[in-house]
Amino acid sequence: MSELPRILVIDDQPANVKLLDQLLSLSGYQVATALSGAEGLLRLGESKPDLVLLDVVMPGMSGYEVCRAIRNNPATALLPVVMVTALDPGEERVKGIEAGADDFLSKPINQAEILARVRSLLRIRSLQKQVEAQAVQLVEQRVARLRRFLSPKVVDLILAGQLDDPEATRRREVTILFADLRGFTAFCDAAPPEDVMTVVRQYHAEIGRLAEIHDGTIEHFEGDGVMLVFNDPVPLPDPALSAVRMAVDLRDGVERLAQGWRKLGYRLGCGLGIAQGFATIGTIGFPGRQDYGTIGLVCALAARLCSEAGSGEVLVSQRVHGRLESRVVALPMGNLDLKGFREPVAAYNVVSVKETA
Repeated sequence: MSELPRILVIDDQPANVKLLDQLLSLSGYQVATALSGAEGLLRLGESKPDLVLLDVVMPGMSGYEVCRAIRNNPATALLPVVMVTALDPGEERVKGIEAGADDFLSKPINQAEILARVRSLLRIRSLQKQVEAQAVQLVEQRVARLRRFLSPKVVDLILAGQLDDPEATRRREVTILFADLRGFTAFCDAAPPEDVMTVVRQYHAEIGRLAEIHDGTIEHFEGDGVMLVFNDPVPLPDPALSAVRMAVDLRDGVERLAQGWRKLGYRLGCGLGIAQGFATIGTIGFPGRQDYGTIGLVCALAARLCSEAGSGEVLVSQRVHGRLESRVVALPMGNLDLKGFREPVAAYNVVSVKETA
């Protein structure tokens, strides 16, 4: 059963308030009342009405002042307001419209007229509520979609309008980090499914924890393979450094996890690849299944470097090393022949990050 519409009556004359209360209650409405403008604004927050009947001439705070206060509050800006007065209707109507009133009634009140106007405005209010509910639903759906690949703090910044829409197509220079587990295929073939899922969940949990610390965006999970983006949607002062720091922490974190896995007889390690360059970013997929996606040669390069990395290695491209040469300890790996690349690619294995004092 739907809730009865709520109407707030604000009038400094008790007799008028009693009359309107009885008329509206008998017509099937919930009624709240106030005998002054200040009290009316307090009752507004308490009763959360669907419509306000507001007397114009009141001591202390006039109906016009109350109406303007209602309109200046974002929570009540669209609330229907009907102003009631015994003064000259022509002049008062103009003042009422300027104050933000939706309708105007003259005293003495015609009961049939006031009920007709109330019904009309409540129909409009009902449509407004439907639109508001649909807007909230769309926002909730979008938030749920964003939370699939972004950290809570990034989602909050996007909803607050402090970051670009991550679903809009754009081109941006980013750093891409690929990670996967060495020995994973053999492990899956030999281990019980329960052990496989336990290992994957622990591994993914470590990635999620570090991604939030280092402001990385998880582009996708694919079994043991994970791709992260740095510098989108959150701009970073040095995305290459953020990616390398996360890669070193992830390498060490997986090694700690691997100590427990080895006790179960499983030998697993982590290989990582990092590249920097321009990519096209936006929403990819089809209606019903859409995800944040990053497309470009930089993604392929990071993936190929990851494939070449041995257990415990963090291979970075020449571009990443060039930007961080003074900030990292890295060993040259020479020129690598990578699948999909016509020319050999210079790569470096990052051993550690030099932390500045």
